Amino acid sequence: MTLMEQDFGRAFPLPSEVGIANMECGSDKEETMLQSLAGGDPFGPVEAPKKPTGKLVMHSMAMFGREFCYAVEAAFVTPVLLSVGLPKSLYSLVWLISPILGFVLQPVVGSASDHCTSGWGKRRPYILALGILMLVGMALYLNGDMVVSALISERSNRQTWAIVVTMLGVVLFDFAADFIDGPIKAYLFDVCSHQDKEKGLHYHSLLTGLGGALGYLTGAIDWGHTVLGKYLGSEFQVMFFYAALVFLICLTVHLCSIPEAPLIDENAKLLLKLGKPYQYGSIGNIKNGYFKAGYTEIRTLSELEKSTERPDAQVQRRMTIKSLMKALLNMPAHYRCLCVSHLIGWTAFLSNMLFFTDFMGQIVFRGDPYAPHNSTAYQTYERGVEIGCWGMCINAISSSLYSYLQKTLLPYIGLKGLYFTGYLLFGLGTGFIGLFPRVYSTLALCSLFGVMSSTLYTVPFNLMAEYHREEEKQPVQGEANDHGRGKGIDCAALTCMVQLAQIIVGVGLGFLVSAAGSVVVVVISASAVALTGCCFVACFVHYVE
Repeated sequence: MTLMEQDFGRAFPLPSEVGIANMECGSDKEETMLQSLAGGDPFGPVEAPKKPTGKLVMHSMAMFGREFCYAVEAAFVTPVLLSVGLPKSLYSLVWLISPILGFVLQPVVGSASDHCTSGWGKRRPYILALGILMLVGMALYLNGDMVVSALISERSNRQTWAIVVTMLGVVLFDFAADFIDGPIKAYLFDVCSHQDKEKGLHYHSLLTGLGGALGYLTGAIDWGHTVLGKYLGSEFQVMFFYAALVFLICLTVHLCSIPEAPLIDENAKLLLKLGKPYQYGSIGNIKNGYFKAGYTEIRTLSELEKSTERPDAQVQRRMTIKSLMKALLNMPAHYRCLCVSHLIGWTAFLSNMLFFTDFMGQIVFRGDPYAPHNSTAYQTYERGVEIGCWGMCINAISSSLYSYLQKTLLPYIGLKGLYFTGYLLFGLGTGFIGLFPRVYSTLALCSLFGVMSSTLYTVPFNLMAEYHREEEKQPVQGEANDHGRGKGIDCAALTCMVQLAQIIVGVGLGFLVSAAGSVVVVVISASAVALTGCCFVACFVHYVE
């Protein structure tokens, strides 16, 4: 049978009986709760009001802290692993465990956050947990040797445990740092309007570059001979102190930036909407079948029971690996093309960045990393590595500046132009570096790395926001999307391409270097992949008009 307006009161308890929609509460609180339901709400999207710039900057601070810690890892993880005596045969294992875990589990975390019912919101509990894991991992790989030495007296077991603890720290840090990006992006998408999403992503890129630059500069200082270095024991402990302090401050600011209302069940959403049925523009025009034309007609009772029966069981079905893989494989073609283009871009970028300091030491400065440590050849190699770190700093600063420039270029060349330009400039820059390995020209061309970095951190997520907005304008497609995917799993699918790129680079480049006998092949390969990506983003990626 069909329930009419007068029968609705008997179908559901009154708001006062349930205790979830107190009509005496302030309008700001209700508005915040309704805003958080946008995108996953069966009543249709509710456009969030414009956010102050300060709030968006606060939200972006997590990226600053994350990139600062990444820079510290890039500067110190190799010396730390060498200092504890890690065999060369285990190097690839260290760098492959984390991306493999990330590629498999990233969609699980994204889907779990889509259905999280914590009173603190959908995304922030996961961001906090992953932030804590980052700190634990960083503490283990920077302080593991000292802790093991203090706890284990037998010298024979000390080195083994130091290697195990340090490897565990590196894997745990990479795992959490890679994972945290997805919930942060989904958090931004949940609480912001479309215009604020674009601004927020630009601020993310800006502060990512600044965090990386500050991290590289901090790592370039010789802390071992300072007062703090002597007090804490070594420069590794000093860097952990600064990195942990910066990250804790940034994470706290991020979590307190924009309120996130908890996800509530279907009955609670109905009651919340009924409290003020005409307040939020979309209420009088419900799109998913609960109301029609001023809610004079409601879905049949059997349909209503199906929609609300055992929500926990529905969430559990969505949380299985099989259903997640099915949702990812069945996502629309334009999402898959965006993921492929993101994979191509990160494969090119990581191929260059992971071996860049080694390229500077061996090819540009003509040093030898396998020479005796007191030889001129080895010292020349170390000098090249130091200059390579300054090149990474130039890359980070360039990324920040270009993220600001993107806002100016966007109205003129659009997202397609930004995407194509980023890949093209990176491909040409790395190609020239491989063909003409000179110190000053290489450092100058490092600025193009920042263009690619900023592009990868902003344009794909801007495109995903455009796709979500396009789906929200089409109720049928949006409803189908809610049954299989949410913003969290979409962001996770995009960010797990970074882990897949790490796996490809970790497995493939070692064979290329061995076959070619020189790390020049790494830079040339990065250039070729990036130029291939130019063709892909121009021909296959969908851009919303």
